[in-house]
Amino acid sequence: MSAPTLRTLALELGLSAATVSEALRGSSRVNVATAKRIRHAAARAGYHRNPLAGTVMSELRRSKGQIVRGVLAVLELMPVDRRRYENRFNAVLLRGIVARAGELGFNVERFELGAGGPTLQDVDAVLRSRPIQGVLILPVSGSPDFSGMTWERYAALYVDYYIAHPSLHCVSPDHYRAMVALVQELHHRGYRRPGLVMDTRMNSRLHFRWEGAFRAVQQSLYGTANAPVLLLDTPCQLQFARWFKQHDPDVVLTHFYEATGWMATCGAKLGETHGYVCLNSFRTEGDCAALDLQPELLGTRATDLVISQLLNNEYGVPQSASLTTVPARLLDGPTLRPAHALRG
Repeated sequence: MSAPTLRTLALELGLSAATVSEALRGSSRVNVATAKRIRHAAARAGYHRNPLAGTVMSELRRSKGQIVRGVLAVLELMPVDRRRYENRFNAVLLRGIVARAGELGFNVERFELGAGGPTLQDVDAVLRSRPIQGVLILPVSGSPDFSGMTWERYAALYVDYYIAHPSLHCVSPDHYRAMVALVQELHHRGYRRPGLVMDTRMNSRLHFRWEGAFRAVQQSLYGTANAPVLLLDTPCQLQFARWFKQHDPDVVLTHFYEATGWMATCGAKLGETHGYVCLNSFRTEGDCAALDLQPELLGTRATDLVISQLLNNEYGVPQSASLTTVPARLLDGPTLRPAHALRG
């Protein structure tokens, strides 16, 4: 027996295919009693609507024949205290999303939330009216709450390490692997007293992945006689200088680009007596060694996963959210000894 379709349901009920389609999409334009009868008939026949098919037809009509398979929504929360490097990082991430979506026949619409922009409920209404079922959320500092949408309608993903409200699938940089590889590389270059300086809130938000990896590989390579991790609530030159002078790390790993100046004030000559690596290349303001967290590749991978969910009719908050990680790359710079210096 062939699977039921909109057309066969319409014939059975003596209604138009358009009316059946509208009812199954939850449109208010269909009489309540009629909509209820249609839903019962669809359930009895085992009919399962594919929202992506409706999106394709809608976009084909809107684009006058161009080949468009669907539309993805990108949500970006814009807090008042948004930092410049976050804007830069998300812009490159979005570029990866748009490029990959275009390759796969999808358009992308970006929605800014907060700072006087639309609310989650506003965006939810827009997506339902289009309709758009694929949603990607760009990274947000802190613990964002996006639970105010009807997530059962969407195939969604958060492009960062973790989100609790709702608990969606995530794509993020592989912080742990990046730190392990970085400290091992620094060891190859002759550094023997690496020091880590972390932003306390970031450390907690990422479930201590940077710090945990650093401590593990530090213990493996150097034993216990090493600089303790310095945790800072805010950038503080005084605390840094006290730690630096007491423990004398020969290379500093941190997100704080200001540390290059603090080290120089303490007498360090970067690239000679001491080394420095910024843990996010988008947080630098000059020429230095840094980790490239590859936001464009993150966008590409996130787009692949959301479209895969759409094609497999996987909607709503998953029962068990997964995490997909992307490796980082070390970008060399004058704040480190050259890679070939001790390798001959």
